[in-house]
Amino acid sequence: MSRLSTLDDLPLDSGTRVFLRVDFNVPLSADGEVLDDTRIVEALPTIGELRAAGCRLILASHCGRPKGQADPRYSLRPAAEALGSLLGTTVAFATDTVGESAHRMVAALQPGEVGVLENLRFDAGETGNDETFSERLAGFADVFVNDAFGTAHRAHASVVGVAERLPQRAAGRLIEREVAALGRLLGEPDRPFAAILGGAKISGKIDTLLNLLPRLNVLLVGGGMANTFLAARGHDMAASLVEEDRLDTAREILHDADQGGVTVWLPEDLVVTDDFANPREVLTVSPAAVPADHLAVDIGPETRRRFAGAVAEARTLFWNGPLGVFEKAPFDAGTRAVADALSECSGFSVIGGGETVAAVRQAGVADELGHVSTGGGASLQFLSGKALPGISALEVVA
Repeated sequence: MSRLSTLDDLPLDSGTRVFLRVDFNVPLSADGEVLDDTRIVEALPTIGELRAAGCRLILASHCGRPKGQADPRYSLRPAAEALGSLLGTTVAFATDTVGESAHRMVAALQPGEVGVLENLRFDAGETGNDETFSERLAGFADVFVNDAFGTAHRAHASVVGVAERLPQRAAGRLIEREVAALGRLLGEPDRPFAAILGGAKISGKIDTLLNLLPRLNVLLVGGGMANTFLAARGHDMAASLVEEDRLDTAREILHDADQGGVTVWLPEDLVVTDDFANPREVLTVSPAAVPADHLAVDIGPETRRRFAGAVAEARTLFWNGPLGVFEKAPFDAGTRAVADALSECSGFSVIGGGETVAAVRQAGVADELGHVSTGGGASLQFLSGKALPGISALEVVA
């Protein structure tokens, strides 16, 4: 048996150098302003606890996909400045990752002070889990703490390479919360246990769905995913997105759900349009009556009502993927309706996936939900039952 090592397991004396992997992959404006500081705010409990212990903090993160080369569009300087504002103190910043600037910054840190390295992905050694790059990063610190759940499914240098080289290592409070919340879904969840799956495609969620299905009582499918399931049941979805190569998979899932006593709800009415970019016609129709050259862009009002009713009855609920093209009104109505229903549900709810998190924040209900996961891909891999390299690196034999 193994368990997750946490901050409670670490000898955190004043002056201890801590390499803290955070997720500061925040959206930036064209002039370098942080547009959403949610991920920075999520790291504050761990940062605050380590500062209070007198640790010297070396924060590391990636931002965007600069492909192993320095790119000022993805600099972490704005994130470091935003963190300083949130902490009410000066946060040092290194203009490189393992070079002279980084060494000077680390050497100058005093107990309780914080410094941020430049974007890890400016060095190709990060995504390649390069041994030399990992060793140079590990050389900055005595202790490794990972609080970046959003990258826990990546075997990158700052995620596993540094952890392998620092015997004193642990999960930060954010990862600790993520593992506890997601673990509830795979353990003995309160019933009924319902899952809402949406988004564009089945692909990427098959393993998660197959692992969750035997545990579920109810499965609600919307968004582009639903088109493939409806097509698998024989409906002509016209111009709607349908994964033709996943029709057999959809049929197998429906068959397994039926055999396992899982109730599957697909949309019984759809909002369709003739042109998503410039709609001239928006209709509500049944799946059996999608007009030629039209595409489904949202679940219909009757489906919203039924989905909301199922959400109200759930004692445990997982939601991944919007139920329509929520970025564009009025095609966000289905996603908003379910988000509102979820905010009133007395059961334990977990929200995963970047688009779903954005949708519940857009609906203004994020603070009313049980757990909003910071890692879309990581949460799906966790719920698929597969090991996450970043989590495995933090486990100890109990």
